[in-house]
Amino acid sequence: MRWAPAAAAVSALTLVAAGLAASTTAQAAPGCSVTYTKTSEWQGGFGASVSITNTGDAITGWTLEWAYASGQQVGQHWNAVITQSGGEVSARNASYNGSVPAGGKVEFGFNATSGSANPDPVSFRLNGTTCNGGTDPTTTTTTTTTTTSTPRPASFTNPVLWQDFADIDIIRVGDAYYYSASTMHYSPGAPILRSYDLVNWEFAGHSVPRLDFGSKYDLNGGRGYVRGIWASFLNHRKSNNTFYWGGCVDFAQTHIYTAAAVDGQWSKLSTINKCYYDAGMLVDDNDTMYVAYGNTTISVAQLSADGKSEVRSQQVFQTPSNIGTLEGARFYKRNGSYYIWLTRPANGQYVLKSSSPWGPYTVQQVLLNMPTPIQGGGVPHQGGMVQTQNGDWYYMAFVDAYPGGRVPVLAPITWTSDGWPRITTVNGGWGANYPMPNLPAPPRQVKPMIGVDTFEGTKLGPQWEWNHNPDTTKYSVNNGLRLSTATVTNDLYNARNTLTHRIQGPTSTATVTLDLASMRDGDRTGLAMLRDSSAWIGVKRDSGRNRVVMVNGLTMDSSWNTTGTGTEVASANLTGTRIWLRANADIRPGSGRQARFSYSTDGVNFTSLGSGFTLKSDWQFFMGYRFGVFNHATQALGGSVGVQRFELTTP
Repeated sequence: MRWAPAAAAVSALTLVAAGLAASTTAQAAPGCSVTYTKTSEWQGGFGASVSITNTGDAITGWTLEWAYASGQQVGQHWNAVITQSGGEVSARNASYNGSVPAGGKVEFGFNATSGSANPDPVSFRLNGTTCNGGTDPTTTTTTTTTTTSTPRPASFTNPVLWQDFADIDIIRVGDAYYYSASTMHYSPGAPILRSYDLVNWEFAGHSVPRLDFGSKYDLNGGRGYVRGIWASFLNHRKSNNTFYWGGCVDFAQTHIYTAAAVDGQWSKLSTINKCYYDAGMLVDDNDTMYVAYGNTTISVAQLSADGKSEVRSQQVFQTPSNIGTLEGARFYKRNGSYYIWLTRPANGQYVLKSSSPWGPYTVQQVLLNMPTPIQGGGVPHQGGMVQTQNGDWYYMAFVDAYPGGRVPVLAPITWTSDGWPRITTVNGGWGANYPMPNLPAPPRQVKPMIGVDTFEGTKLGPQWEWNHNPDTTKYSVNNGLRLSTATVTNDLYNARNTLTHRIQGPTSTATVTLDLASMRDGDRTGLAMLRDSSAWIGVKRDSGRNRVVMVNGLTMDSSWNTTGTGTEVASANLTGTRIWLRANADIRPGSGRQARFSYSTDGVNFTSLGSGFTLKSDWQFFMGYRFGVFNHATQALGGSVGVQRFELTTP
C-alpha cells in the first residue's frame, strides 16, 4: 500500500467493520498474532511497524500491550495512540481503525530511541489476551449474528476536502464519483479524485501524464508558471466505456485525452486547433458529444463521433452587461432541457436553459455574494453539478481560501416546477453542514488524503506532482525515492525535479526523512513552502560539510520571473547523514498566516530553525501553497539524496 492513513504505518493494513452478536449466549473468542518489524535503525534510534492479525472474533476496539526490557522509549507514532510507563507500552486504536473483523489486520508504526540494547519485545497482549495466533473465530448454530458497518455520519461539514482543487468538474459513473481539477504548471496534470459518497475522496490518477505542450514546461528555455492545465472538462461516454478529458492550453489549442479507467493509462486522443476556453462536455442521449465554452460570449461545439475534431460550433449566448463576465462552463441535460452552468468570477453563479443544445438560451442567477461556509473565505462559485443514483442533485463549488488555494464545498440542489436549479441554503448562505447524501454504502473505504508515504514499489502515487515536467533520468522509486540533482542553478524556481504535495487545511505538518550520504559540494536539498513567495528548511553541502539552514526571500514578480533567490536566515552545523525536516503550515484564509520550520537528527526530538515565514495570501498565482521536496546543484551534477519517508499530519 503506497499511501497509508494519517499517522499510518510502513506496511500494509486493512480494517473493516465489526460483526456483533445478537445473543449474549455466544461470547467473543479472542485471538491474535503480531508481526513486529524494525523498518530502520540509526545511531540512538529506530523505526518500527506492528501488524496485528485478529485470529478470533470481530472486535470493535483494541489495545495492544508489550514491554521493552532495555530502555527503549517510543516517540513519534502513527495509526495508534501510544503511551508508555517505564518499559510498559500500550497502543490503542485511533478513531478510524478500531473495528477489526475476524481474520482482519491492522497496522501502526512509530519511531523510538534505543536503550542499552535494542531487542524485540518478547510477547504481545491484545485486549488482555496473549497473542499466539492459536484462537479461531467462534461458531454457533444457536444464536444469530448480524453484521454492522461503522455508522455513517448524519451530516457532513464544509469544506468537504480542505486541499487546493479548483475549477471542479464532477461526474458519476455507476456508484463512483470522479472529480477533476486544475493544476497549472504542475505535472502530471489534471488530477482525478474518486468518492462513493461525495464527501470522502481519494486520489485516483491524472488525465494528463505529462505537460506535452512545449519545452517551457520542462524548465528548458522558459517556464510555464501559471499556464498549463486550467478549467478543463471530464466526462464518460457509456457507449465505448471511455473517459474523456479536454482543456485549452496557452490560449491556443484544445488537447483531448482518453482512458478506459481513471486510474489507468491516459493518452492524447487529438489536438484541436482552437481554444475551448473554460470548457464543459455533455454526452447527449444520442451519444453526441458537445462542448460549451467561452468567456462572456458563450459557444457550443459538436465533436466528431470519434471525439477527435470539431463538426460544428456556434455562439449561443452573449452575457448582458449588467451581469458582467460569465465563464467556467459545465454542460448538462435534464428532463429534455439543456443547461450551461456558468460562473461570474469570483462571486456568482448563473445558469442558461434551452430546449436545444444550440439555443436560444435564457439565463437565471443561481447565487451572488452568497455567505461562505469557510470563515475568511470567498463566495462559493465555479464548479459542477452531479446527479446521484437516487436522483438527487448536488453542486460542488470552490471557495477562494488563500494562502491555501481554492477548496471544494458541497451543497444540495433542488429544482423548481419549471426546471430551474436552486441551492439549498442555511440561514441564507451556503451551509457549513448538510445532511449526508442518501447513497448506498460504499464498496470500500477510500484512502485518506493525508498520512505516510514510504515510496513503496516503483512509481510515485497520484498524490504527488512535480513542479513542471521532471527529468525522468534523475529520479527513481524503488522502496524509497532517490532524487539526483537535475539542474545546476541557485534558483529553486528554475530547478527541475521539485516534488510537490498539497497542504491539508486548516493547519497541517509535513515531515520528510532524507538520507544525505550521496550529496556533493554545492548541493541544496530540503522541504519548501512553495509558491511565488517561498521559504525552505534543508541542507547545504559545501567544502565537504553539511549545514542545516532556513532560507526565505524566494520571490517571483507578476510575470513569474524570479526576483529573489533566497537569503539564509538561520543555520546549524550538522553531523551524520540522516535528517528529518518539518514544516508546519497554517493555511486558514487571510493575511498573516505563517509556516514554521524545524529539524531532527533522531526523528523524535525536533529543533525550531529560523523565524516564522509569512505566507502570501493574494490570488494571482492561482495555485495555493504546497510542500516541495527538492534537491538541486549549484556547482555540478552527480549528487543525490534518498527520500525515505514523507508524512502529512493534522492536529
